[in-house]
Amino acid sequence: MQAVLTALVRGVDAVNWMIGWLMAVLMAVMTVLISWQVFARYVMGNSLTFSEEVARFSTVWLTMLGAAYAYRYGALIAVELLPGLLGRRMATTLKIAVALASAVFALVLLREGLAITARVLPQTAPSTRVSMAWLYAAMPAGAAMILLNALAVIADSLRPQPKVQL
Repeated sequence: MQAVLTALVRGVDAVNWMIGWLMAVLMAVMTVLISWQVFARYVMGNSLTFSEEVARFSTVWLTMLGAAYAYRYGALIAVELLPGLLGRRMATTLKIAVALASAVFALVLLREGLAITARVLPQTAPSTRVSMAWLYAAMPAGAAMILLNALAVIADSLRPQPKVQL
């Protein structure tokens, strides 16, 4: 059982590693496009037609993927009072319960995100002329990552923790 949980955690962490690099690329694209837009508008006197839209799409993708990434590593805002008051066993139970609730939320978000993405498939973005489904697909993609990361949090909680000797 421990080998399965370890393999699950390592697999999810490998996916998160790739997502981290994708987010870095999206951030670089946004930085270049926004800088280029400012240069083109104020120095060249001619604004670009697509840069704001691509930067907006990148922001949405960064937000959804970044929320899932941050969830896995405990970097989201959290109230730590209750786990601190509980014993180790109850704190672990609470962590698993929160991860299960997150997984249920992610499943709902995934289902609804896929439905919305399918509905906007024929629509195109005004300046880039790409399908709006590319923008809306960030929701189910982020939800799938939240679901995977919730499973990894549960697996981490179920694995025996090494004892620290002082």
